[in-house]
Formats: sequence, C-alpha cells, structure tokens
Amino acid sequence: MASMPIGAAVRLLSERQPELPAITCEGETVWWRDLEPRTNRLARTFQRLGVGQGDFVTIGLPNGIAFYETCIAAWKLGATPQPISHRLPARERDEIVALVQPALVVTDPIGPDDDAGTDPILPDRIAPAFKAPTSGGSTGRPKIIVSGQDGTTDPESPFSLGARRRGQTELVAGPLYHNGPFVFSVPGLLSGGHLVVMTRFDASEALALIERHGVEWTMLVPTMMLRIWRLPEAERLGRDLSSLRTVLHLAAPCPVWLKHAWIDWLGPETVVELYAGTEAQGITVITGAEWLAHEGSVGLPRAGTMKITDESGLELPAGEVGEIWMKPPEGRATYQYIGADARVRDGWESLGDLGWMDDDGYLYLADRRTDLILAGGANIYPAEVEAALMEHPAVASCAVIGLPDEDLGQRVHAVLELAGEVSDDELAKFLGERLVRYKVPRSFERVEGQVRDDAGKVRRGALAAERAGTQDA
Repeated sequence: MASMPIGAAVRLLSERQPELPAITCEGETVWWRDLEPRTNRLARTFQRLGVGQGDFVTIGLPNGIAFYETCIAAWKLGATPQPISHRLPARERDEIVALVQPALVVTDPIGPDDDAGTDPILPDRIAPAFKAPTSGGSTGRPKIIVSGQDGTTDPESPFSLGARRRGQTELVAGPLYHNGPFVFSVPGLLSGGHLVVMTRFDASEALALIERHGVEWTMLVPTMMLRIWRLPEAERLGRDLSSLRTVLHLAAPCPVWLKHAWIDWLGPETVVELYAGTEAQGITVITGAEWLAHEGSVGLPRAGTMKITDESGLELPAGEVGEIWMKPPEGRATYQYIGADARVRDGWESLGDLGWMDDDGYLYLADRRTDLILAGGANIYPAEVEAALMEHPAVASCAVIGLPDEDLGQRVHAVLELAGEVSDDELAKFLGERLVRYKVPRSFERVEGQVRDDAGKVRRGALAAERAGTQDA
C-alpha cells in the first residue's frame, strides 16, 4: 500500500479494525471505532480556532490519550504538531512560541465544540512536516527541529528500524515531548497498533503493563533499564514477559555491564540499540547478537554515511577518537532548524558527538564534544565515569561534569541521585577498581530529585555553569 495522509490512515484503520483498542492510558481506552470521529470533531474545533494547512500546533500536554488525539487533529488539517514539555516554565515556553509562531498552543486538553459536527469525513490534507520537536542541545537555548518527512504514512509498513511489525502492542514509557517516544509510538499506532501509555515511568508498573497487555515492543533509555534491573529479583523474574519481542534502547550510552545483564535476561534477539539525533542525518542500529561480537558499539550505519575526523577535518583511522560526522542519503532533506544553524563542513553535519569506528565499520561513542573534560592535559569522557558510577547499587542516577580548577584546568565532579547511603571514600574506592586514577571524581555532590529527566537526558553544561557560578561567588 502506498503512503497516504495520516488522516486517511486513521479513517482506514477505524473502518478495518473498529473493535480493537488504539490507545490505553491509566485504565482508559479509546478504540479504533472512536478515534476517527473524536479526532474529526477536535480537528473542526482547531479549524475554528484558526489552524490551517502548513501551520504549527504547539502541544504542551502530558502523556496520554489527549496528546495523540491533538496530534491527529493537527495532521488532519495539514498542520504540524510541535510537542513541548508540559512542565516548561512560562518563560521558556514563551521563547519557543516566539520562535515557532504556532496557530494554536495547547497546554490543556481542548474539548470539541458542541457544534463541531458529526460528519466522519474531513478533506485529506498533508502536513508539510510530520513533527517539529524542541531541543536545547548543548547551548541550552531552544531550537526547533522541523522534520523533513511530511504528514503521510503507510499503514502496511511501519517504521522498520527496531524490528517493528504491523499491529503490535507497544508500551510507551518515555515522555512524548522527546523525539524517541514520539517518533516510535506514532508509527506504531498508525500501523494499526495498540499503544499502552505511561504518564510517568515507574519500573514496577512498566513490567506489570507488559504482562497485563501482552506488550510486544517497547523503547527504553538506559536510566529506565537500570531502574527495572534494580527491582527485587523476585519481582523482575516473577513477571510474565513472554510476549516481549523487542526492547529498543537509545538516547544515552548504555553501560556495558547493564547491556550484558539485559541480554542475559531477555536474550540477544530481544535487545536492540539505535543511535541517531532528532535530525536523523545518520542512523546506526545494532542487535544484541552483533553487540556481543562488538561490545560497546552502537552499530553499523543503516541510513546515511558516517566518518570520524580530527579537529582539522582529517578523517581518522579505525580506533582513533574524533568527531562524528554524518551525511544523509543523497537528495534527502531530513530536517531544518528554527532558531539554530547546523554544524556543517563540506556537506557533512555533526551533532557534536565524539566516537570511533572499529575495523568492521561499527561505531562506538565516547561523549559529546562540549562535555569533554580536560583535566591535567588528559581527555576524560563523562559517559565512561557515569557508567562506572551506575554500577554501584547506591547510585540511582548521576551526571559527571568538569569544574574549574586552578591546578588541573578542570576537575572531575559527580552529581549523584542516590538510592542508598554511601560515603565519598566508598565511591572513590569503588571507582578506583574500575577506572584509571585521573578519571575518578575529585568531588561528589548529592542532590534531591532526578539528575536526568524521564527520557534519560541530562544537560551537563547547565549543571557545570550553575556550580562554576557558585564557586566564583
């Protein structure tokens, strides 16, 4: 079947499988027979509010049925959903709105007008961009990444990366304002699938939902994987996860020990990893079996091409760390920025990540160029130190940053979210058994609340700037 407007796909699926569930969240389910008329009425309401072809609709809603219905209503009018966190302070939200200039901002669910009509058919329209998520990137300033893909889909051919199949039941565990949960759950829905949506990630509840709904596919980040792994063994092994065919993980480096643990638990055929930016200039994928043969890799390029260069742009041989550059397939525009400029060199683009390739062409990540710590002339990659810290059972999450140091230039500092009591000396000793001495943090800081957000992201630059300012004071 050829691609069609997203609105037409929703109509087709509502006719083909009316008695099947479409979206479930916190005990409420909307069925395919209802999704079509509900989103039609909502689209007509949006139309009365001024939304039209080619517009943006900024969506600041929490995970839930209303989030997806708002997106579908926008697509039916030929508009582009522009998701943002529902927790954004008003100032940051206003900065984004000023950049995007949307026709409508939705921060509370909008009910359809009483006179929105019951006609099940809306004229088919195609949004010029499928999505326009927001990223702070390394600068901390908002930028909008407008997709090069338009608002069409093929219900018979779901997004293939990550072992997708048509009509799967999918657990949506991450926040939908982040690109990963959004870009994988929407094609799952539009291929006739059933989305089981969590409003906020909870490790125990995630396993319960997989068992209860027979979930076949889910996308996680390493922070979620760690929290699940640290559940009591009786609880983790006591759940029936036999339906689960694929766990795709991405968004942050996964510690080697944690990856081994998940492969041993669920099998190498189940655990798949993907590396890409929201911009999608290049994508790598690696199966569990491949990873065991190339431990620590994020895979071979599957879309676009990649190379590693030094600071002057000279391509580096296998095994040497440098900046990762990507080039999308010939003639394919994968995105455009609003509020930022791409880092481009001779037709190649960089997201600022550092890494290397092995002799077989498999890519390995080191860290982000802007997060690299230079201490006493040595390069220290925060992700490596964080991976070692997360092995300690008392560490729930962490971020490693460089702080100004008169002697060393920078010193390694760890910001910790703890799950138990542990002293600085104990942590230093634990890390000393895993890392060379100069990589062990010189200082440890304990904080209340989450170090990383629900999608496993951390803004190290902001953490470092806050603490450097305190030092200066």
